[in-house]
Amino acid sequence: MKNFINNVLTGMSMGIVVCLIPNALVGEILKLIIPYVPQLEIILNTSVLAMSLLPVIIGVMTGICFKLTPVQTCSVGLAAFVGSGAYTIDADAGITIAGIGIVINIGITTALAVLFVQFLGNKLKDFTLLLMPALAMFVPGLIGNAILPFVRTGSGYVGLIIEQLTTLQPVVMGALIAMIFSILIISPISTIGVATVIMLSGIGAGAANLGVCASGVGMCIASYKANNIGTAIAHVASAKIQMRNFFMKPKIAFPMIITAGILGALAGLFEIVGTPYSAGFGLGGFVGPLKYLSLVGWTPYTLTVAITLFIALPILLNVILLRIFSMKLKWITSEDYKVHYE
Repeated sequence: MKNFINNVLTGMSMGIVVCLIPNALVGEILKLIIPYVPQLEIILNTSVLAMSLLPVIIGVMTGICFKLTPVQTCSVGLAAFVGSGAYTIDADAGITIAGIGIVINIGITTALAVLFVQFLGNKLKDFTLLLMPALAMFVPGLIGNAILPFVRTGSGYVGLIIEQLTTLQPVVMGALIAMIFSILIISPISTIGVATVIMLSGIGAGAANLGVCASGVGMCIASYKANNIGTAIAHVASAKIQMRNFFMKPKIAFPMIITAGILGALAGLFEIVGTPYSAGFGLGGFVGPLKYLSLVGWTPYTLTVAITLFIALPILLNVILLRIFSMKLKWITSEDYKVHYE
């Protein structure tokens, strides 16, 4: 069972990296440049299109982790898309693909699809190529689609809890929201989805961005010894790369959560703000700091605050706390952050 969960989480983590990193790297920067160089819009649109393929890629990556056959692997990818929630069907508009779907449900559907194709194995014999993709979509895929509303509702409860926190004193609220989002970003729950569902804005959105930033920067620093430099940097755009390791050993996130709490409190103190559509991105694509600057204005003071809270302090605090947790307390090692994608 442990190996099964490991493979599913690894597949999800790698799928998220492949599909979300391109947009995270260039998305917000291109939005600033496109008004002056409209020819670059095709690059932005391409990166957004890649994000919509997340369910399929998660299914395929998971199939690879389980060493399934090509037909089985593609069947898992198709089933994951059917149960993802990344599309809507309207009698007038037809089928519309929007967003990346509900990541938790993608994982559940993917796991069911893997079990299903493994159960079928060679039972279909000569009809494997003909029947397996269809059966995967019609059985585990539609099961995933059926439970989607319940999973979406469950995720919504997380949003309601966070929404209640926004009524607290700004510093306390900022610390708590940042800590929650620092955990959500390394879980299957979408930080962007939660933020938009509850329309998190103002200091709450700013704190959420700093919480995501704390985990991304912290995981980058913590993992560079165990991984190559490219993989380490990728954590800044999406700390979900560490999803598998976090579920296996939650204490690896303690330094980042503490960092998030400090940064979140400072968000309340310095009035770091954001919008429902920027909260949850953190430093990925520089969405968090750029949105803050666009809302409060570009001045030497605000630029200094942005650089300090989004870059300098996350690095400094994480370095100090990682050293404490690894060298003093000996709770974590660099190998705890090893990303397995072979």
